[in-house]
Amino acid sequence: MVAKGVSKRLVIDASVARSSGGEDATYPTSVHCRDFLQAVLDICHKIVMTSDIKEEWDKHQSIFALRWRRRMVAKGKFVFLKEVSGDKELWDKIDLIAATDKQRAEMFKDVRLLEAAIATDKTVISLDDNTARTFFSQAASEINALKDIVWVNPDKVEEETPIEWLKSGAKPESKRLLATWCDRVP
Repeated sequence: MVAKGVSKRLVIDASVARSSGGEDATYPTSVHCRDFLQAVLDICHKIVMTSDIKEEWDKHQSIFALRWRRRMVAKGKFVFLKEVSGDKELWDKIDLIAATDKQRAEMFKDVRLLEAAIATDKTVISLDDNTARTFFSQAASEINALKDIVWVNPDKVEEETPIEWLKSGAKPESKRLLATWCDRVP
């Protein structure tokens, strides 16, 4: 367990909620997402949502994720941000940096995760490595607000050891920052 006082507020993408399986799940991604969410519940960390993020969860969450979220609320581990002011400068920079319309759409779809992370403890949990994480890590060289964002994929149990990271306080280690992640991609 993590020592009291080091609780992190985590922005967890609906991709994790959708993929988390119940106790009988056998598909590795379902098991990894379930185990990660369970660790968040058991450790002192909290989940952060905005109305947009909540709407995505409501549409896509598994039965396990729904029950998990209810337990998080009951334990006081749910942080709802009523208003996250849209960072027009961030949106404009992403618009300029995007190389294609497809890339722009992918980035705009997930920029709300970044806005919530910037407003809290700068941490995003998502399965999306191929589009958002890659695009945002490339943009971090030009957008200062993205440099210190931690991005963790709960399905990368060998490479990223996400549960051990949670247990040790979910610290913003260099290897997890968007600013350095692009350098690690083959």
